[in-house]
Amino acid sequence: MPKELHKQSQLNLNLQTLDDRLGFEKSLWGQGIKFVAGVDEAGRGAWAGPVVAAAVILKPYTSIKDVDDSKKLSPEKREELYECIIKEALSFGIGTVESPLIDEMNILEASLLAMRLAVAELRPQPGYILVDGNRGMGLNIPQKTLVKGDGRSIAIGAASILAKVHRDRLMCNLEKKYPLFHFSIHKGYGTKLHQDEVKNHGPKDCHRFSFEPMRSWHDER
Repeated sequence: MPKELHKQSQLNLNLQTLDDRLGFEKSLWGQGIKFVAGVDEAGRGAWAGPVVAAAVILKPYTSIKDVDDSKKLSPEKREELYECIIKEALSFGIGTVESPLIDEMNILEASLLAMRLAVAELRPQPGYILVDGNRGMGLNIPQKTLVKGDGRSIAIGAASILAKVHRDRLMCNLEKKYPLFHFSIHKGYGTKLHQDEVKNHGPKDCHRFSFEPMRSWHDER
């Protein structure tokens, strides 16, 4: 394939991919639903720290270049897109649920609560919500759940980036309170480094004691 033709083919593919990830939003905008929110969470599987959710309403018929599932992006790219999203979005909200309430409610209900808190911050309120995952939020607003939605919807992808960056920043701040724990590195997830820190220094009040092995380590001490 000639070099110029290959470039054009790649460009068309990229544009098609972007168009596909706007498909849900375009369908809703075309039905006259002006305010479409994407919602996602970060930190659900961590052993420590909060679960954080974000909700984003994009301006109708607009997109933000390079927005994708936050896990596919470098930390530098996420930070860059974070600033772009909060600048360009029509509205955004952040919801946070800390470890003690996660232990009291369970992580699924805490994640859904964080999502509802994020949606509550939106102004205007959305007419429709696209939710990452397979569980609705229990709000009296029409919504559609999308498994792996952060890679299928621009609005959910934008929310995944806001949630991830916001939580990462919280975890970096948590390291200042607990300097023996490298939260800026492992972000509270169950890495070998984090396991060793808990074994050597014991779990702290930022840990989720309803999670194994945190519960067992806590009971042993």
